[in-house]
Amino acid sequence: MQAHLMRAAEVKRAIEWIMNNLDGHYAADSVAAAIAVGSAAAEAAQGNDSQDGSLFPFPTQKSSTKMQSSQGKTNDPGTASSMSRSFRADVLRENAEAVFAACDAAHGRWAKLLGVRALLHPKLRLQEFLSIYNITQEFISATEKVGGRVGYSIRGTLQSQAKAFVDLQHEMRMTKIKAVLDQETWVEVDVPDEFQSIITSVLSSETLVSAELDASQADIIASHPSASTDGSVVPVNETLAAQEQLVRKASVEKLNNVQGKLHPLSQTAESNKTDVVTSSAQGNNKNSKDRGKVASQKLFHEGVGYHMVNCGLIMVKMLSEYIDMNNYLPALSSEVVHRVVEILKFFNTRTCQLVLGAGAMQVSGLKSITSKHLALASQVISFTYSIIPEIRQVLFLKVPETRKALLVSEIDRVAQDYKVHRDEIHTKLVQIMRERLFVHLRGLPQIVEGWNRPEDADPQPSQFARSLTKEVGYLQRVLSRTLHESDVKAIFRLHRDVAQILGCIRSLPSDNNSSGESSTPNWGQLDEFLAQKFGAEAD
Repeated sequence: MQAHLMRAAEVKRAIEWIMNNLDGHYAADSVAAAIAVGSAAAEAAQGNDSQDGSLFPFPTQKSSTKMQSSQGKTNDPGTASSMSRSFRADVLRENAEAVFAACDAAHGRWAKLLGVRALLHPKLRLQEFLSIYNITQEFISATEKVGGRVGYSIRGTLQSQAKAFVDLQHEMRMTKIKAVLDQETWVEVDVPDEFQSIITSVLSSETLVSAELDASQADIIASHPSASTDGSVVPVNETLAAQEQLVRKASVEKLNNVQGKLHPLSQTAESNKTDVVTSSAQGNNKNSKDRGKVASQKLFHEGVGYHMVNCGLIMVKMLSEYIDMNNYLPALSSEVVHRVVEILKFFNTRTCQLVLGAGAMQVSGLKSITSKHLALASQVISFTYSIIPEIRQVLFLKVPETRKALLVSEIDRVAQDYKVHRDEIHTKLVQIMRERLFVHLRGLPQIVEGWNRPEDADPQPSQFARSLTKEVGYLQRVLSRTLHESDVKAIFRLHRDVAQILGCIRSLPSDNNSSGESSTPNWGQLDEFLAQKFGAEAD
């Protein structure tokens, strides 16, 4: 089809050259006369009913009369010149219209092929859909260059199918993440190397800079249209069309490299073995060895490590797939951002329902929601909150300026929801400590009664003190192994309270028989705890 259209374009250019070089030619009057005869013959042909079906159905006498009349008119140089200019304009216009009509017919045939596959295309993997999308874009650009006008119809068809692809891919991911969350047991899993590679490749500073340069190049290509000989706008000239094709080919090659090295793209129909991460450490290590990949205990972002559960890793993979769709389908960038906002909202809300709202006890079969579950949920939410700014930066490289303000406010609200969720988890952990304290305080009056006895034969601390410190110590150990140090400090809020209590203890009468490790009066384990956990802040 393109070969035929290129031949039509050559004929068009040849006719344009002839018509534009007619003035001053020694045969100009003869050409004008021939044009006039041709016009008269065409008029006669249109006026005849074509009863005999011959090539020239008009009567010979009538045509001869018109030809003589026309020849008489061409004897006037001014008339011939005027007729030549008028007919030249008609020829140039009809010439351009004919080529555009051919291109439009080609667009129609291509659009029919796309229409037959309309139900299949949205179900393809991203790489497969891109092969169809890019070759169609190349065909459109090439034929628009030949025809000299924008093919709105075929562009609309392609855009419609691209949107259907994004919609179905999003629907499948929403269904999948809901199922993964409902099956989540909130057990820590090792992090296969491919997930760390996703974070490093998608959100690294080098990737962002490269993406910005690609976006700048695309803006330059889009902002340099050229005009055809008949005054209509051509989308791109030869040089820019070649650049655009190279950019698309480079994008596909880059996508292939990412798919081969990092993670499968949009393979939602494949088996769950690529998505589900085994919960036990032994299973994880075995799977890692079988796949020949290294697994880590944490997922790192900007130098900070986060403990992860299965649903968190699946979410990371899905976000990378949305970014791929955004990069390779830039015309639908705004739609992709909306879908990312939607899935981030759902992940945050559903996680809150399952852990803070204890919904996992019904859907996942957990017997209770422990501090360990809360800590892991906090890590997943904190990690997602930490990468939202980079995700926004990557996605917004392709978003039109007119849409950015609204989308920025939407994604910022989602980020704020994640922060509030994380703080609510920490508040819940503080509430757990408070509840345990209240339980033990109920038995404190009985212990106080024994303080006035003349002798205390039991050298051990009271049951109240032993039970309370044991539970607080256990909670502190659990959280310290999972949460960041800053979060542990914020949850326990111990520094001021311990300092206040120690100030009182040190003021009490002392036997001066401390362990010798410090000259501080009544030095004990509480002092050691303060120095160990808060260091210089304890002074």
